[in-house]
Amino acid sequence: MHTKMDVGWREKLAAEFTKPYFVTLSETVQRKYVDESTYPDEQHIFKAFSLCPFDTVSVVLLGQDPYHGEGQAQGLSFSVPDTQKLPPSLRNIYKELESDLRVSPRTSGDLTGWAKQGVLLLNATLTVQANSPGSHQGLGWETFTDAIIKKISDEKTHVVFLLWGKYAQAKRILIDEKKHLVLTAPHPSPFSAYTGFFGCQHFSLTNEYLLANGKRPIVW
Repeated sequence: MHTKMDVGWREKLAAEFTKPYFVTLSETVQRKYVDESTYPDEQHIFKAFSLCPFDTVSVVLLGQDPYHGEGQAQGLSFSVPDTQKLPPSLRNIYKELESDLRVSPRTSGDLTGWAKQGVLLLNATLTVQANSPGSHQGLGWETFTDAIIKKISDEKTHVVFLLWGKYAQAKRILIDEKKHLVLTAPHPSPFSAYTGFFGCQHFSLTNEYLLANGKRPIVW
């Protein structure tokens, strides 16, 4: 399994890579790419860690697992390449962004620009079988990404964690809220967006917190 990522992340996660669970995970995922259609492309599994180095992380936006449709997943939570139609959840994210900060709706679902500003677009599970959501849960990815969340919490200060939906909110126990801001809301999917995601104002609240703590706001 390719583990291409920023050198800072490699140093921070060096001990994790040698643990038995990760060795087994790597071997299992490698077989998945041989035996079944798996997303994202293998070279993009750790794309979030290449675009958003550890030292630059100021926001963590946690997703569950990659998109499972062909050509959608690109290694960034909620993001799709320019060539792809906007997924429903991302369309709702853009609606809230427009309501909150008057940002005009976009046609592109590529969130690379956010990542390059310090938004870690992290999925709890980094791979998925084609057309089978949640299929790679339980392989060990959650142990790995939990360790990442805790490392950010332990070693950084004044990071905003955006936890949308019950799955993401379960990770709250890993975060030291004396040092960081945790913002929670229902998931932006069409099934739950109208139960509190719309109107949450997380984009403006994030920027207010970053500014108050001497950090650059995100150009959403």
